[in-house]
Amino acid sequence: MTGKKQRTVLITGAARGIGLAMAKAFVDHGDFVAIGDLDSQETEEAASQIGDENAMGYALNVAEESSVVNFVERVTAERGTVDVIINNAGLQYISKVEEFPLEKWNLLIDVMLTGPFLLIKHTMPYMKKQKYGRIINISSVHGKTASPYKSAYISAKHGLVGLTRTIAHEGAEHGITSNAIMPGVVDTLIIRNQLAKLAHQEGITEEEALNKHMLHKQAIKQAIKAEDIAACAVYLASEGAALVTGECISVSGGW
Repeated sequence: MTGKKQRTVLITGAARGIGLAMAKAFVDHGDFVAIGDLDSQETEEAASQIGDENAMGYALNVAEESSVVNFVERVTAERGTVDVIINNAGLQYISKVEEFPLEKWNLLIDVMLTGPFLLIKHTMPYMKKQKYGRIINISSVHGKTASPYKSAYISAKHGLVGLTRTIAHEGAEHGITSNAIMPGVVDTLIIRNQLAKLAHQEGITEEEALNKHMLHKQAIKQAIKAEDIAACAVYLASEGAALVTGECISVSGGW
């Protein structure tokens, strides 16, 4: 790790799914994790689920700058600084572009692109002061490719790649790395809901929908586990990855 006794790790969208898996992994590696998500009760339950005094839940709306500032100020007041941030919060909306509601477009861009920008903006001063930081953005294989009906999601994930590489340059002289992880099809509630909808529409099983619509581009025909993404995040935050920056690493089964 870093030689420090314990690092402070901020993770957004961490009450469930990939975010919760990452929170567990970092606590297992001896770090303190601030679990940020919309529902304060859910974040507290997530911290309790980890079952360790080294996790705490915080209410956070990444799309609102005041909420991000409050989150960072609360954590730094309690912990002193920030060492690792992981921008993970996300959501999906599927529609033809000509029917895509503007409010949905704005929401997805706000959460998955503006949100990461805001958390980076308000944690960089702490990282620069200590000459150390690890920034990890959870993009997607849709950050390097595209498919129909996901215009906002794909635009946000492509934009997040650009933000990642920009921050890699800005942080380099300050000991700060910035990288992105590009998950493929991860077994999460969002994916399960999509599969249920597709299966119902086409009169097929969810397993058939998974293979037909989601795994056909992967070399390894199985869904990714949230723990696989967590393992990559732990690596990118480690001393072993100190010279890895501006990179986008696919954890996608060969997408």
